[in-house]
Amino acid sequence: MRGKTVVITGATSGIGAIGAERLAQMGARIVLVARDRGRGEAMLAKLDAAGPSLAHAVHYADLSRLAEVERVGAAIAAAEPRIDVLVNNAGAIFSRRAVTADGLERTFALNHMSYFVLTAVLLERLIASAPARIVNTASNAHRKGKLDFADLQSEKSYRPFAVYGTSKLANILFTRALARRLGGRGVTANSFTPGFVATRFGDESGRYSAFIRIAKLFAETAEKGAETLVYLASSPEVATTSGEFFQNCRPGKQTADARNDALATQLWAESERIAAAAGALPSAQA
Repeated sequence: MRGKTVVITGATSGIGAIGAERLAQMGARIVLVARDRGRGEAMLAKLDAAGPSLAHAVHYADLSRLAEVERVGAAIAAAEPRIDVLVNNAGAIFSRRAVTADGLERTFALNHMSYFVLTAVLLERLIASAPARIVNTASNAHRKGKLDFADLQSEKSYRPFAVYGTSKLANILFTRALARRLGGRGVTANSFTPGFVATRFGDESGRYSAFIRIAKLFAETAEKGAETLVYLASSPEVATTSGEFFQNCRPGKQTADARNDALATQLWAESERIAAAAGALPSAQA
């Protein structure tokens, strides 16, 4: 990873933070996207210790707002002459339904649309830097997900774990569609599940927080969960693998919906429409 630049979201805690540190230790220059300045600066200090003299950087944005995703992506593209790896890792589960400034249900906005828009904004730089990689953090929770295009924003029914599972299904389908569009351009796209790990994830999910904290007593460590992220970002074994879903550094099991290319195409078209309506879609598309 020496001489390579890795852009990663959701890297101030959990598997994102551990993955970023490990990649820095391997010689990669890390560009963080964070929401909280205190956590961002603390993480930057850890990266400087893990990979000294690599000029790691941090940018700040609320990734649930598409204009912010587009803004921070444009700033990164302007600042970075090359991007070798993009890791879309930011995500959350919310106990109550809320709508963003774009009129989107916030789980869908943060967990899926931020991946879609940030990738679109940075795609030209990734292609120019080929061979390059895109790694999307999904989850085995996709097995509980169901895409209902008549209720994509969960207005008719909002069940936190089901909505979260649907967003993770969207991550896998987005990865499949993206891999097809990137064929022959030197950029791979893969998704993975870190498994159920003990991180800050879910600690601010309202009345579900206590349940999640108890469940974490039986969870894998964040270090274990980060292994597949690092593997997909760096291993020569998957240098040409694209469009796959991984668990424990091996191909993982997916539902029939997660393998449905027609569903992936439909989600792509709808995501493109949403991003364009918000003015967050760059002119150059995959």
